[in-house]
Amino acid sequence: MAGVLSTTFTLVNKCNYTVWPGILSNAGVAPLPTTGFVLQSGDSKSITPPASWGGRFWGRTVCSQDSTGKFSCLTGDCNSGKVECSGNGATPPATLAEFTLDGSGGLDFFDVSLVDGYNVPMLVVPQGGSGDNCTNTGCIRDLLGACPSELKVTTVDGKESVACKSACEAFGTAQYCCSGAYGSPNTCKPSSYSELFKSACPRAYSYAYDDKTSTFTCASAAEYTITFCPSTNNSPR
Repeated sequence: MAGVLSTTFTLVNKCNYTVWPGILSNAGVAPLPTTGFVLQSGDSKSITPPASWGGRFWGRTVCSQDSTGKFSCLTGDCNSGKVECSGNGATPPATLAEFTLDGSGGLDFFDVSLVDGYNVPMLVVPQGGSGDNCTNTGCIRDLLGACPSELKVTTVDGKESVACKSACEAFGTAQYCCSGAYGSPNTCKPSSYSELFKSACPRAYSYAYDDKTSTFTCASAAEYTITFCPSTNNSPR
């Protein structure tokens, strides 16, 4: 019987460093019980969303509290000053996992997006769902080494690369941001930068109009596992 299965999101940290997941619900959608938390290396946390939930998950890295107790992160920061994001989204660059549960045709829609850049490898695995397009997606490659210098975000001392900006974030032009005269699929084409992301992570969104190869759907998927650093090849933070 449809509607009996309740969805569960399980977030797993296989990075050899701590990740602070952030969560933002879509406008007009009930928030999840948490909007941000700490996930030590090797830990996992399960969350049960309300019916028809939609929103995004991402990982924050290199986080700390200052002497006043204000919390901040070098990548993916949601600028709340706390571990909970409280309705704030990620500051680019950040790898995003986006979901719309029980959407058009009763399907769950999901994708992993590099449109706002990249900061941590992510893999989304549906379990219990059905359909030809109900399959794993993500960006499991570590793109930091391949990131062009003009897109790199580094630690304060400049010694370590921690994230890779999108061309839109780095240069702000309409052509890279798919805005203005470039605000349609016909006029906004892949750039050399987005193609770099796409070749490394062919199932992830690499720019705004990358839908055909990057959106996945499941009928009655009961569970989604979102893994940070799914492969063991990840650099320390």
